[in-house]
Amino acid sequence: MGVSRYLFENNMYYIRKGRVLLRKNKADFKVFCYGVDLIAKCWRTSVPVSKNRGKSGKKAATVNSLKPRDPMLDAISNPALAREASMAGMAAMQKLMGNLQRGLAINDPWDDDDDDGSADPLFAAQELMSEAREAGTRRERVALARQALEKSELCADAWVLLAGETAGTAIEMRELLEKAVAAGEATIRQTLGEDAFEEDEGDFWGILETRPYMRARAALADCLWEFGEREEAVAHWRDMLRLCPDDNLGIRHILAPKLLELNQLGAARDLLEEYEEPDFAKWGYSYALLQFKQGGATSGAAKALKAAIKNNPRVPAYLLSAKHLPKSMPSHYGLGSKEEAVLYAVNAAEAWKITKGALVWLDDMVKNTV
Repeated sequence: MGVSRYLFENNMYYIRKGRVLLRKNKADFKVFCYGVDLIAKCWRTSVPVSKNRGKSGKKAATVNSLKPRDPMLDAISNPALAREASMAGMAAMQKLMGNLQRGLAINDPWDDDDDDGSADPLFAAQELMSEAREAGTRRERVALARQALEKSELCADAWVLLAGETAGTAIEMRELLEKAVAAGEATIRQTLGEDAFEEDEGDFWGILETRPYMRARAALADCLWEFGEREEAVAHWRDMLRLCPDDNLGIRHILAPKLLELNQLGAARDLLEEYEEPDFAKWGYSYALLQFKQGGATSGAAKALKAAIKNNPRVPAYLLSAKHLPKSMPSHYGLGSKEEAVLYAVNAAEAWKITKGALVWLDDMVKNTV
């Protein structure tokens, strides 16, 4: 079964579903195993994970340099809230995984009879949200999200979409996103158990049912930060890393420059040391800024900044306002690309701007770096 063994060992859904298929038809079971294998291979090559594995201590899979965003996180319309660290084809993958798990979520998981989905309102709601992700107009997306909530008010993704598409005020956006987080949490407790937040700590996102909650919480944290609730936003990001230390959503790349902006240098240093990724602009430039904040234009800071410039020389132009940020955020980026530079600048420009002498130092270093 190859890579599929990983999923079979770590998710009872697949074990049970596989046994049902094996009892019914060995050919179906082989197709099922192939599907699980395909999902696992896609997962390991496209999901941006941290270098460290959190509780297990094992290194994560190598990060693909081309990383699309999760379409649901684009629901927040402010470009500064765009999240860059989601996965290629993740919506389709999640729909496939949901279909594989569907037989267990409806009635008796050992029941051989097919079901039309009517007994599982949340599954039906998520199906509508899959359509909403692909809808071409705002009106269609909003209509599908509202239909999803008519099916089940526990559909966190629908609340997130409405927050981005319909909220007229900051207060309304926050309220909708808080409903999204509450819906996601309720779903987790109902499907995984009341103790899921403790028992499954470290495995969030890897468990399919936790993903709408994680998306909603990421969107809420972004919203809180933009509207001045800085400490509360940081608390959300930190707790999300506790729940998912592999950090499939790229929270670490958002959090590091925010900690620097708040002058929480010890916390920023700990985060950058835990997730050491010098090839990423988001790590390299943040590490250089940390060195500068701690001791000024030292040789260590200069070395760190030169390394960052070498990996992505496009970043300084955006930090120094020599180039304007685009109106819409890129959906993909490669290491060293213009898109990576844009996404870093969106999140880190303020941290550089408020650090006395940092931009002058950056400008000088760029001029002296070949």
